[in-house]
Amino acid sequence: MKYQFTIRYTIVLAAILFLCACKEQRKLPVYGLRDTKTVKNSDGTRSVDTVYQTIPAFKLLNQDSTYITNDNFKGKIYVADFFFTSCTSICPIMHRNMKNIFDKFRDNPEVMFLSHTIDFKYDTPSVLKKYAQKLGVDGPKWQFAYGLKDTVYGLATKSYLVSVEQDGTDKQGYVHQGYLVLIDKDRRIRGAYDGTNADQVAQLEKDIPVLLEEKQ
Repeated sequence: MKYQFTIRYTIVLAAILFLCACKEQRKLPVYGLRDTKTVKNSDGTRSVDTVYQTIPAFKLLNQDSTYITNDNFKGKIYVADFFFTSCTSICPIMHRNMKNIFDKFRDNPEVMFLSHTIDFKYDTPSVLKKYAQKLGVDGPKWQFAYGLKDTVYGLATKSYLVSVEQDGTDKQGYVHQGYLVLIDKDRRIRGAYDGTNADQVAQLEKDIPVLLEEKQ
């Protein structure tokens, strides 16, 4: 009898440890370039830390013609993308799916959204304002950003790792990838999801709570 109890106890304990281990393993990777630096510890020893690529400081105009910076997203995680308002191919699908994610986390103050226009000629703040109102997300939780071509395109390709370009051969004048990029509270890339793919958008919805639970 005592032997059977011990076996049951061992099995239950193993199951608990397994579940805990699985929970601990559920952590999103960090994407982008990385480097190392040597740091001095409090006890005088030295160790090597990994330095991850982060989104650099920026200053862009939003849909209310107000400048927004990294400070607007301080202490938040956010989903970023690149689009243009006259796009008739992937952008409507991207933002329809992004709006669904927005609705799921509408009441969570730790989650924000940031859409950068790549149409520096037409998509002025007033145009972005009308677009946001039409989408039904006009407000500080979802920011729509306008900036000079070099600034926005540089952020896209070098920081968010999203390909964007002006293309005279394309009938709409611009080509870009439709990724929804998940950024953590330390401004690091933690995921990139095809905004036109239902399965990947569903994965983004699952990954946001995982990132929210992560200790900073």
